[in-house]
Parts: sequence; C-alpha cells; structure tokens
Amino acid sequence: MSKNPLVYSTDIGRVKAEKPQETVLKGDGIVRIQRQSSGRKGKGVSVINGLALPTAELEKIASELKKRCGCGGSVKNGNIEIQGENRDLLKQLLEQKGYTVKLAGG
Repeated sequence: MSKNPLVYSTDIGRVKAEKPQETVLKGDGIVRIQRQSSGRKGKGVSVINGLALPTAELEKIASELKKRCGCGGSVKNGNIEIQGENRDLLKQLLEQKGYTVKLAGG
C-alpha cells in the first residue's frame, strides 16, 4: 500500500495538496560574505549568508548581483553563491540596498 496523498475524490472532485510552508532562517541581521574555494577545484566563490528572506526573494537578489558582477551563481540552502572573488563589489551593492554587511573569513 502506497502512502500517496488523496488526489481525487468522487464527493468533491480534484483535491489540491497543501504545500509545506517554507521556513526562513533567522539571523542576527548582519549579512556575511565569505570566500570559499574548498571542494570547488580551486575556483573561488563568494558565499553570501545571513539574508533572512524566502527563496524567491533570494533568487531575485542573486540574479541582480550576478548581472552587476558579470558572472554566474546560484542559491543553495538559503545562501547565495556568486562565482569569482567579488567580495568588495558585492559588499558595496548590498550596502546600497540597506543591508549591514561584513566580510567574513580570509
């Protein structure tokens, strides 16, 4: 017997499954930008964490940062990863948006 949720009922018709609510991680209000290269074949990546926003908002901010830096990136586990070592430019752009930003790590 499978544990699939109810999709259709003869009484009420199609049943919509409820999507689980997305949890937003709360931080201390400080956005941290760190440089990582371990596990990335020596390529440097700037990781931005501490933004307590839903994934859709993080992707919107990541898209804007990628355009301004002229490089690629992604959103993973509530963090924004921007390819390359653009920490100073990223700090400047996030401060213009009104965030308190610190450079973390080496």
